[in-house]
Parts: sequence; C-alpha cells; structure tokens
Amino acid sequence: MLTLAAFTFTGCGIYKKYDPKRSVPTDIYGSVQCTDTTNLGMTDWRALFRDTHLQSLIEEGLSHNTDLLSAQLRVDQAEASLTASKLAYLPSFALAPQGTVSSFDGGKAMQSYALPVSSNWQVDLFGGLLNAKRQADANVSASQAYRRAVQTRLIASVANTYYTLLMLDAQYAISSETKSKWEEGVRTAKALKKAGMYTEAGVAQMEATYYMICTSLEELSEQINQVQNSMSLLLACAPREFERGKIAESELPDRFGIGVPVELLSNRPDVQQAEHALASAYYGVAQARSAFYPSLVLSGSAGWSNSAGQLIANPAKLIASAVASLTQPLFMKGQNQARLKISKAQQEEAALFFNQTLLNAGSEVNNALTKFQTAQRKSALYEQQVSSLERAEKSTRLLMQHGNTNYLEVLTAQQTLLSARLTQVANRFAEIQGVINLYQALGGGSR
Repeated sequence: MLTLAAFTFTGCGIYKKYDPKRSVPTDIYGSVQCTDTTNLGMTDWRALFRDTHLQSLIEEGLSHNTDLLSAQLRVDQAEASLTASKLAYLPSFALAPQGTVSSFDGGKAMQSYALPVSSNWQVDLFGGLLNAKRQADANVSASQAYRRAVQTRLIASVANTYYTLLMLDAQYAISSETKSKWEEGVRTAKALKKAGMYTEAGVAQMEATYYMICTSLEELSEQINQVQNSMSLLLACAPREFERGKIAESELPDRFGIGVPVELLSNRPDVQQAEHALASAYYGVAQARSAFYPSLVLSGSAGWSNSAGQLIANPAKLIASAVASLTQPLFMKGQNQARLKISKAQQEEAALFFNQTLLNAGSEVNNALTKFQTAQRKSALYEQQVSSLERAEKSTRLLMQHGNTNYLEVLTAQQTLLSARLTQVANRFAEIQGVINLYQALGGGSR
C-alpha cells in the first residue's frame, strides 16, 4: 500500500530529477557572428599565454591566491555536507547505559543496570532524504563551479595586470627617450637665445614642456609601483619587483573562434554555478513537498539488564525491543505550506539569476570581441599615424637647419609624436586585453 502511495505521489515532483538546460538563445552574442566551431575558451592557458614570466606568475597565483584557496574550502564543506546526507540513509545507533540504586523503608539497597544499544532508521518513503542528498550533490557541483570561476578570473586578472606592467614599461621608456630629447632641446634653445636667435618666451615654454614630461615619468613610475602591488595581492605575497618581458614581443593569437552559444553552458563556470544553484533550489522545493506526507521510522534496542521486574532474577539477561511508527503531520500544515512557499520563491529567484548570468556571459563575449576587433583595426591606423609624425618631425628638423622654420615647431612635432606613440602602446594593450577578456568570457582557464 505504501509502495502504491509512493508511486502515486511521483507525479507531484517528489522523485523527479532536475532537467538540465540544453538550449541557449542564438542571438545571445548580439550582432557577433558565431558560425565557427572552434572556441578560444577551450584553449589551455599555457598554450595561450606563452610568456614564461607570465606563466610563472599564473602558477604562483594558482598555488597561493587567497580567494582560490577559500573557494576550495567551500568545496570541502559542500562535500562534507553531501557525505552527511548520504549517511542519513543508514540507521543510527546509540549506547545509553543506565544504573540505579534504590532502597525502600531502610531496607537493603537494590542495584540495577541496563546496557541497551538503541537504533533508529527512517525509511525514505516520500523522497525527503533523497531530495536532501540530491540538493547536497547540486551544492557540491555549484561550489566546484564557483572554484573554477575564481580560477578563471584569477588567470585573467594576473594576465591583465602583467600586460598592464608591460604597457607602462613601454610608455616609461618612450617618455624617458623624449625627456632626453627635450633636455637637449632646452640646452640648444638657451644657446640660440644667447646668440640672439631665440626668445625668452620660447625657452620658457620649452622648459615648461620638459618639466611636464618629467612629471609624467614620475606618475608612470608610481603607476608601475601600484600595479606591482596589485600583482602581489593577487599572488598573496609581499610587494616586490616582477621579472617581465616587453609588450612589443608579446605573442597572442590574432584569429580565433568563439564557438556556438550553447557551449557557454559547459564552458562558463559561473553559468554552471548558477544552474547548479537552480537545481539545488529545485530539490529544495521537492524536499518541502515531502514534508506533507507521513514518515516511517523503525526503532529498536537490544542489550543486557539485571532488572525486568520479577520476571528475571538472574542478572545480565538479554533484552530486546522493536517498534515501527508511521507519523502523519497534522498540526504543521501551516509551517509546511510556508516552507514550500519559501522554497518556490527561492527556485524562481535562482531561475532569474541563471537567466541573467547567461545574458551577462553573452554580453561579456560581445564586449571583449568588439574591443579586440576595434583595437586591431585602430592598430594599423596608429602605425600609419606614428610613421607620418616621424616623417614630420624629421622634416621640421631639416627645415630648421635650412632656416625655414624655428625650433619650437620641431619640439611641437616631437611632442605630437610622443603622444601618438604613447597612445599606440595603450592601443596594443587594449588589443591584448580584448583577447584576455574574451578568453575569460568564454570560460577559458577553468580546467
């Protein structure tokens, strides 16, 4: 009869397993075309980031980063909870020894004892324990996905910080080179002024520009120090100098695929985490439903005792008992309905969070790919601009030597060239950052 009732309530969703999401909107990447089958997110991070210094820093971060270690502890906690939910299927045993001494009206004291071992076993008729185990299992998967999400974010953060240092190094080198030229220019202008070929206003303007470049060098030096400190925090170490290469020597792919949208379900760890949280909420609803149905508990005890009324005179006799109880909740309907309502609301909230996480993933892919493609197109333009400004600076020098222009025009050309070269380096960093962000957006580095 109980078996028939169990099958009857299956239609209420008590025993039904969560059905994983298998489809993603085809337009989740927006206007980005996604007809390719390759996926940058499936590339091993060592194959993507070939700079040996960067690889060493990523390895150090994976070993010492505080957030990643904390995420692993969350996995350990969830696994322990899963083990506890599995053990709930087994009967529980307890040893409850008792001893008494009694005397009536000054008579001889009587001693009695009992050494029973009691046991309780809940028969999971209506899926309460089953759904608790499934929920714990989903929580383990969610915590593991969270750890992979932290790992993905860590790898991307270390790479972005590393290339930020390389960009600042390049800008510092360009500014240092320009500073030397302007320092020489100031000396030349002062000499021309003594010869009556230059004005005091021109010299003052040149000196002001020279000091501005010196100030920018100090600012770049401070930024480099701050970025190195940020890297130290990522690696969970004290501030230090980091060995690194040059941004001009950086090698990253200029062509890659983003795969089909449905791969976000299997690649993006934060999407997986959100779906596992949705599954956990689903089993929470099923568990709340099971509280409406009766529970069957088998209990018993066995042991030794020298006290059983007048039936036993010889001490240390074996005693045993067994009880089966079927409990139907009668006066907890209101509480159970409230718990079910809460569980359903949590499930709806988890569904909304999952959908939003999926939309965020698609938006991040679009942003990263657009950033990379834009920087790549601008790269050729900046190269042409710098080339033109270098020719302009050289031409103004030749014109000054032949007396057709003044020295201020030469320095103006140098200043314009400096600005263009600094912007060109920043654009190269934006191109690299686009690749890194796209790698993270596609779930790269989570394996």
